[in-house]
Amino acid sequence: MGTMVEALRAFFETNRIIVYSVYGQVFFTMGILLAFQSLRHSRLQLARALPWLALFGISHGLHEWGDVFIPIQATYLPPTLVDLLHIAQVFLLAFSFLCLFQFGVATLSPLPPRWRWVYWAPGAIFVLWVLGPFYGGLTQIPGVLPDIAAWHRVAAALAHYSLGLPGGLMAAYGLRVHAHRHIAPLELPQIIRTLRIAGLAMAGYGIAGGLIGPAVPFFPGDRLNETALFQALGIPMPVWRSVLGLILLAALAQALEVFQVEMDRRIEEMERMNIMAMERERIARDLHDHVLQQLYAAGLMAEALRERVGADAAAVEVADRLLAALNRAVEDIRMVLSTMQRGLHPGRLRSLLAELASDPRFSSLVHVETHLEVPDLPLEPVQAAHVAAILSEALSNAVRHARARRVRVEAQMDSGRCLLRIQDDGVGMAPDRPEGMGLRSMRERALLLGGSLRIESAPGRGTCVCVEFPVEQRS
Repeated sequence: MGTMVEALRAFFETNRIIVYSVYGQVFFTMGILLAFQSLRHSRLQLARALPWLALFGISHGLHEWGDVFIPIQATYLPPTLVDLLHIAQVFLLAFSFLCLFQFGVATLSPLPPRWRWVYWAPGAIFVLWVLGPFYGGLTQIPGVLPDIAAWHRVAAALAHYSLGLPGGLMAAYGLRVHAHRHIAPLELPQIIRTLRIAGLAMAGYGIAGGLIGPAVPFFPGDRLNETALFQALGIPMPVWRSVLGLILLAALAQALEVFQVEMDRRIEEMERMNIMAMERERIARDLHDHVLQQLYAAGLMAEALRERVGADAAAVEVADRLLAALNRAVEDIRMVLSTMQRGLHPGRLRSLLAELASDPRFSSLVHVETHLEVPDLPLEPVQAAHVAAILSEALSNAVRHARARRVRVEAQMDSGRCLLRIQDDGVGMAPDRPEGMGLRSMRERALLLGGSLRIESAPGRGTCVCVEFPVEQRS
């Protein structure tokens, strides 16, 4: 056993540069991947906390690469610059732990009022570390390399204990709480399992990266430190931390599929809402254009029948009851129509377009730009409903079908007609692609507005929905 440990020590001592390079690469890669994931639009608190974890990965990777590059730089740089590199490396270590700590706190948001002070705890500890071991320690040494090396070990160890250990444990606890509080209601057991694995890896890193630091002449670093474990096991701590980092990266990569699941469900909900709205309006039009008109006609015939029966009291009574029943039916249908169309309100053109473009249903999924060169002209309730439905359907299509990242909504007036363009940067579509119900509904609404609609699209070049309709310029 002793021979194997000695062989491992010799192997890792010989390949020390490779070990630190791989360690830095693991965390730097994790940071870059999470930085891209943090750009995803999501209502989950995890998405808002991810930038902190991305910053942790990037800054921690850069810190570890310092153990590779600073000795190389020391061969030809003046000692003063090498000292500055060591100072920057220690600062990066503490900053990375601060970001890890903040990630853990962010995953617990919102906190109860009595625990709001936790939001400020990582920053307060970091400031105390900067004022104490970092700056205070530097003022006590003349600045030559041996003293810097000793200061480096002490400041780094205190960063491990005060920020790395609580930061890793807080991040692990935050992931666990977030999984049960926000992911469990989505009924995604696989995501919950991977988040638990990520939490365990984070807790392991909190211990390996926070409790076990450089060898220092005070507890616990005088007994439990990287050097002692390396001598006992033959495997340096960067290897253990790299393994934990790889487990964490793999678990998070799978767990972050929850963003896609969330987006798919939100898109499905939008589709259901659009289908329900279109069906409700179709039924309302049928009731108004057909059923209600038939009842009006039946009422007129009943009135004519009443006039013809003359003095026949029994027939007059029957005719009166028939008229009363028809009037009640008309009032009932009017009430139903009023209920079905209660969302129809007068609107104003520019305000309506701006409001829809900033609607969180769309702006949380795609970046919407607006360029509205139209006055705030009043719209009738039916006009406002049609304009809103056309723009909503176009934005929904950009999200769920085009998979667009950006949408530009433009509007301008020309000779009493509004020219509305909704341009996305999505996948586009072939000219011969059959139109679905949504596009047909948009064309019908444009016709009902007295205008027209055309689609400009090509595969890989996005889609532009161009709508033109008259708007009466009245105050």
